[in-house]
Amino acid sequence: MAKIFISYKRNVSPDTPIATMVFDALRYDHDVFMDTTIQVGEKWAERIQNAIKQSDYLIIFLSENSVQSEMVIAEIETAHHYGKTHGKPTILPVRLAYTEPLVYPVSAYLNPLQWALWNNELDTPRLIIELQHAVSGGSLSSKMLDTRAITPTPAVNEIPTAFANMPPRNLGAPEGTMPHQSLFYIERDSDQDASQALHEMSGVTITIKGSRQMGKSSLLNRLIDDGSGRGMKIAFIDFQMIESSVIENADIFYRQFCSLLSFELEVEDRTDEFWKGPLGQVQKTTNYIARCLLKELPDAQLLLAMDEVERMFTSPFRSDFFSMLRSWHNNRARGGDWARFNMALVTSTEPYQLIADLNQSPFNVGAVVELKDFTPAQVVDLNQRHGNPLSPEQVARIHELLGGQPYLTRKALYLNASGRATFDGVMKNAFEDDGPFGDHLRNHLFRMSDYQELKSGLMQVIKYQRCADEHIFFRLRGAGLVKRVGNEVLPRNVLYAEYFGKRLDG
Repeated sequence: MAKIFISYKRNVSPDTPIATMVFDALRYDHDVFMDTTIQVGEKWAERIQNAIKQSDYLIIFLSENSVQSEMVIAEIETAHHYGKTHGKPTILPVRLAYTEPLVYPVSAYLNPLQWALWNNELDTPRLIIELQHAVSGGSLSSKMLDTRAITPTPAVNEIPTAFANMPPRNLGAPEGTMPHQSLFYIERDSDQDASQALHEMSGVTITIKGSRQMGKSSLLNRLIDDGSGRGMKIAFIDFQMIESSVIENADIFYRQFCSLLSFELEVEDRTDEFWKGPLGQVQKTTNYIARCLLKELPDAQLLLAMDEVERMFTSPFRSDFFSMLRSWHNNRARGGDWARFNMALVTSTEPYQLIADLNQSPFNVGAVVELKDFTPAQVVDLNQRHGNPLSPEQVARIHELLGGQPYLTRKALYLNASGRATFDGVMKNAFEDDGPFGDHLRNHLFRMSDYQELKSGLMQVIKYQRCADEHIFFRLRGAGLVKRVGNEVLPRNVLYAEYFGKRLDG
């Protein structure tokens, strides 16, 4: 009897009906978990976390709805990272009449895996048999999906003046990193600061700071596109995709780091040659940058773009790593090839909380850009880009509810502009688990399930407008849940105060 976890997008079709039929078919021979068997709340989040870790298989249903679901993505990430260290669960992807290329980061987790395809109700019996075979030690039917014939929908870059009150033809999706040319990307002053730094300086370090879903990765993408357009050679590293076991082992990490840079810059990987000497890992890595990569690209500016850098704060050698980045920044003062070396770092955590010596930190030098919530005027602008689905009074109420949180604001306008929800429906169900923001809210609850100190700290903020532990405050702020106003620590917005106040109290 195998332990199976079923991951799917709730309350949509065909996701929920198919997931339910698979659950009913497998539960007689296996121990199958599906979230309909528990009530939503604090214990729900803990049950989900534990159920994934105890499972032998995670069946994930992929549809146009689920691939954008924060909760589904969180479940995939949990299964992927836990599976890397414990050998299970095995992930079994099922595409539900969905043949689009998967987007990052889901693509990184699932593209290498075999999958099953369901096109319509006639495929259900075959799918059940195929899954029964897979959980008995077999495999799914397909290895790769040929998406070459798929023509992506062109992006809409502007709204013609004559149609300013009509929604754009392509609303895109509110979730995930935004394409650099997206109509719905709102430029803030911080964007201009980052772009100006990249344009005006030869050899620059740019730090992009902000809580979750503020647009940090989207801004990094725009810098990458900007730099590429100016002829820079780009190396992009997302630390979220580096396995935990690698981050724990310096011998493996630094060598893998250099190999990845070689791959990104399309330079021959010579790490074997550089790792033969007696030098330490930091010295070998620095020499590799200077004597291999910069020498192989003698006429180009290099941009090392690093996303989710805060993952390195858990590493036992984090001080050495960040000191190395700071030394690369300082090396530019010597001139030569280092003057062509640029860095852009993205973090949602206050670095100085985890770096003892600020003189060895790369986060307080160069251009430091901190992203802010949307102002009322920027929400008005975003409403116009959606074709003005909301009246001025309704826009003000959305800003009051969400506090200008970029992702949630975009989600609210998207739902109204696409006709998926009305303004009254959004406001009435805003605090519900199955409401317009339910997936986002439940995802936060799920990620806090193993951290009682974060739940207690958030309740202290909600009840008393303070947080006694400064380290807990910075973790909650990095997650995007709280903010500091004067001497008070407050929930980020009304939505969070109401939802988490009810779910975490007691």
